[in-house]
Amino acid sequence: MFTSDFDYNLPVENIAQTPAEPRDSSRLMAIDKNKKVIEHKHFSDILEYLRPGDLLVWNNSKVFKARLKGEILLDQKSDNLKDRKSSNKIINLKPVEIFLLRPSENEGVWKVLAKPGKRLRLGMKISFAHDFSAEVLFKDTDGTVLLDFNDNDLNVRAKANKYGEVPTPPYIKNQNVTQENLTQTYQTVYAKNEGSVAAPTAGFHFTPELIEKLKQKGIQFAEVTLHVGLGTFQPVKTEKLENHKMHHEWVELTDKNAGLINDAKAEGRRIVAVGTTTVRTLEGIAKTIKEDKNEKRLVRCFQGDINLFIFPGFEFKVVDVLITNFHLPKSTLLVLVSAFAGDREFVLKCYEEAVKENYRFFSFGDAMVIY
Repeated sequence: MFTSDFDYNLPVENIAQTPAEPRDSSRLMAIDKNKKVIEHKHFSDILEYLRPGDLLVWNNSKVFKARLKGEILLDQKSDNLKDRKSSNKIINLKPVEIFLLRPSENEGVWKVLAKPGKRLRLGMKISFAHDFSAEVLFKDTDGTVLLDFNDNDLNVRAKANKYGEVPTPPYIKNQNVTQENLTQTYQTVYAKNEGSVAAPTAGFHFTPELIEKLKQKGIQFAEVTLHVGLGTFQPVKTEKLENHKMHHEWVELTDKNAGLINDAKAEGRRIVAVGTTTVRTLEGIAKTIKEDKNEKRLVRCFQGDINLFIFPGFEFKVVDVLITNFHLPKSTLLVLVSAFAGDREFVLKCYEEAVKENYRFFSFGDAMVIY
């Protein structure tokens, strides 16, 4: 199967620049994958497609301000920006933008992207504020860089939230969207476990009022944590789909939530996944235990990395219904949706219909439910 099989044409005007207001007023394409039927609704109509007893599972990861603007000091070794500016010596500073991806196994050492990356050399110091700096430890062939912040990971995130910016995707070009607004809008209403550098955007459409209506209908809720990394949104660059190397993602499923999921499946109730991140978490954990013949549970308590690449032919063990947004061409997310729907050509037909009907695409865009 070729990566080009998952390409489509999208007019730039269909890329959403701001979220719908209120959130559940966004449009919803409802797709019956067996009957190949498409309906055009609004997200508040999601109640029509969920049944009492369904277990709705979402990703509770919270975005932090992972984009940092710093300066490289070339003429002296001090990493204290305040001291350098008060010095009589002429200082040669070079600007650099750092995008925090994830902490490494070593406390205080983070994998990052740098722009421009070619400007960095081993041992260089980057200053972001008078009390926030890092040293370049390693440059990888994949373009990532290891930075040592000489601090614990919790403090690194806290300082990033103090000095950094919300890392919205590059296709969000609306200059009127301020950082203050993004702190609220580029986040789900149920986010709580901080660690994502990009939001699990399928959850943007939920409001507290809609969640209450779902509970009143008898919908149950469970949650997972998957800290979204930049690689989630990167296009597949290999010609053959099977040659793509999936990135690792940190996930957590608590014993309580695993129990809710196992009970629902045992009782024949549907698992409704909010977003592709939730799908990868649930199916990835299920895949880690399916080879254990003595293991009766479908999923279990888990904390660690998964790197599951879901493409057509994948056998879904956990998820029965998928709520998701419209994804970038040739992305692993579009490939996953095609696998879940069981028909790549039908999914591309749905995307063609969405363009025709002026649906809004990507992070702040509209949604689809596939059942």
